[in-house]
Amino acid sequence: MSNIAIIYMGGTLGCVGSPLSPMPEAQFIPHLKSILTLHSNLAVDCFAAPEIIDSSACTAKSWLLLIQLIQNLQTQHYQKFIIIHGTDTLSYASAVLARFLSHSCCVILTGSQHPLLDEAGLTVRQNTDALDNLLFTLQEIQQQISGVYLSFANRLYHARSVIKCHTTQNHAFEGISAYAPLLDLALKPTLVHQEHIEQAQQLKIFNFMLQPLELTSCEQLLKSILSDPPHFLILQGFGTGNVPVNAKIIHQLQQLKQQGCLSVITTQVTFGAIDQRYAVSAWIKDAQIIATHTLGHADLYAKILQLYLQYPDVNQWYTHWFDDQI
Repeated sequence: MSNIAIIYMGGTLGCVGSPLSPMPEAQFIPHLKSILTLHSNLAVDCFAAPEIIDSSACTAKSWLLLIQLIQNLQTQHYQKFIIIHGTDTLSYASAVLARFLSHSCCVILTGSQHPLLDEAGLTVRQNTDALDNLLFTLQEIQQQISGVYLSFANRLYHARSVIKCHTTQNHAFEGISAYAPLLDLALKPTLVHQEHIEQAQQLKIFNFMLQPLELTSCEQLLKSILSDPPHFLILQGFGTGNVPVNAKIIHQLQQLKQQGCLSVITTQVTFGAIDQRYAVSAWIKDAQIIATHTLGHADLYAKILQLYLQYPDVNQWYTHWFDDQI
């Protein structure tokens, strides 16, 4: 009996035709199983995800339903999972699964830049990265004991760290190697219930990537946000997270918190983290906002989602933000 489950969630890997369109899962999964049997002796069972949609349309609901399926399958002896997912939001899916599942099981997400099957949907497509990604993932799932990872182009990454770095090349993702140390032992798994899925659909996040604008433009933007604040406002600053501010902007950020919105400073730079040796630290406490230490933008999204579902209001989000830090 296999303890490895492959869960198909859609994406380019399962597309056929020209132009590409998804093959229905009832047709694709038997093809997938027969191809894997030809290329691997590893016993696996295949399942359809609760939502099989274009990954650009995925939301927290999609990934929470997936986590719920994984947690249900864990009660049926499965402890290792391969997730086939589209590449557009693969980094977000990876980060959410990593934060909610932690080390309760072993999960590797993968996908492809090209379909697995030819246009007719009968045989493996020539010049595709899909089969290589699947076989590499099958190899790696045997080596890993627990944790959540992303596999792509013969590389395995810690799931919280990945970012899509190229739109078309096969080497489409970068991140921290799964074989490099990552201090994530403080992350506790979260059991997903139906109320979490319903609540997640109400989450509102506004992301503001700063541009070299006059402060008055930033003031006007914050003023418009104050009229209907989200739950979280992400400010993507320059460099190590530097954000141009004045007394009015600090006051507006304080007002946002009073209205139930937690503001979070991060960086628009691809790799690296906030460094509070710089001026970014001087006004953070006064403005009652958070300077985050997440591993990237997808990890920040996943952290926000988890906090939003765990705690009921902005003051508790603020208080518990760093609970997962070692």
